[in-house]
Amino acid sequence: MELVTAEPLFDPTTLLSDGEEAFENSAIMAVFDPDELSFELGIWLAGLDSFLKQGDQTFSDKNRPTEATGDWSRECRLTRAALLNASKLTFRLRKAVAGPIPTEGDIAVNGYSTSELDDFALVLRDTIVLNESVIGAAKSLNFADWRAWSSILSEKLDASPVYHKLIRGTRHGGANFLPTKLKELMTQGSIPFADEVDLQMILPQFGTILGTLGIVGKMLRNDEPLKPSLIIFARVYELTNDLITHMNNRLSRYPNEEAAMFDSLDGASYTASLELRKVFSQELTGLVGIRPVPSVFARVETAYELLSDSFRQILAGFARVVDSDILPAEVFPNFQTKLEQSLLLRQNLWKSLKAVQAAEQEPDKTHLEAVGVELREFLERTISFIFHKDRETFERFSEEIFATGEKKDIVPILHRFGAYIETLLAQVNMRTVLAEYPFDPSAK
Repeated sequence: MELVTAEPLFDPTTLLSDGEEAFENSAIMAVFDPDELSFELGIWLAGLDSFLKQGDQTFSDKNRPTEATGDWSRECRLTRAALLNASKLTFRLRKAVAGPIPTEGDIAVNGYSTSELDDFALVLRDTIVLNESVIGAAKSLNFADWRAWSSILSEKLDASPVYHKLIRGTRHGGANFLPTKLKELMTQGSIPFADEVDLQMILPQFGTILGTLGIVGKMLRNDEPLKPSLIIFARVYELTNDLITHMNNRLSRYPNEEAAMFDSLDGASYTASLELRKVFSQELTGLVGIRPVPSVFARVETAYELLSDSFRQILAGFARVVDSDILPAEVFPNFQTKLEQSLLLRQNLWKSLKAVQAAEQEPDKTHLEAVGVELREFLERTISFIFHKDRETFERFSEEIFATGEKKDIVPILHRFGAYIETLLAQVNMRTVLAEYPFDPSAK
């Protein structure tokens, strides 16, 4: 990206690529909501703070070289991507604050004035220029270079009042991401006061996490570069760990271990810890060094879905503290769709597995044709219900089976495919929406 000299107050060409600038200055302007912009901007900045503090330890690969000999240029490029996103969002927020009609003087909306945002835009511009210099100065960066850059970036951002204001805003806006039904339940006042206080503190924090994950979801839907999402995940990691600590401290002082609220807190803490460990020790580990785009997409999609589903299930559990008869689908309407898809997926995987195992034992024409029928049915109707990383493997096995005509060649393929389907079936059974629906192979 080419950077040019800024005008005295605000020059968007210092913040945007040529294509982005053309879009922003087109005759048909997109209308951006200041609340949404300030939240997303605050999350990118908070994510940077978390990423710099963690020093990539959250996503580090166990096989990575030691800090003294490793190359940290990839982490530096991630901070560059985050700063560019922050610059774009600052520009949009500034325009949303100023309004469509130019006016003279300073304007303040949602706690941000145009002059404050102009000053912050210049801070971001300076850090981007410095980042470009750091990346361009050498082919690789050692750990000392990375720590020096992290310290400088932290100091420059920390000196800006807008930076702190935006990050605080992300914590205060968590209730906006809670489902309407859950917020309605909280107004009924039908639970003990102590439980209500706990929920008033915990639920908005889960809302902030869901809103943060929503930014990753938008990146997935818009087919944006996904490695920068590690900056967002760094924030999710910190927020979730803080919330788990808070819930565990509350559990240690809870007076009645038989209460519904105690069970919900205990379950929430356990589930959040389990999913966090699963995502950050498996799906996102070493992602910063992975190059193939499909692999990056698959891992980010899986991490996003696992965390989003588990946190929604936790919130549905808290809703049952207020109303024991409420169903998860009443809190999150899309739960019913996911449940139906997961039930159908599980049943079809089981049918495919039985057909493959039968053909492996007796690879005659009848059994092989039955495998073909099940696979075509699955590929046409059900494969979209599994994660992207599993679709490619399933399709590859299917193609091998369709293309193999010799019995002696197809039996080993069927054996490997059967083992894979068993593993996939076990993973599907672990989905949170199926927690109350144990698998019954005889069910139709």
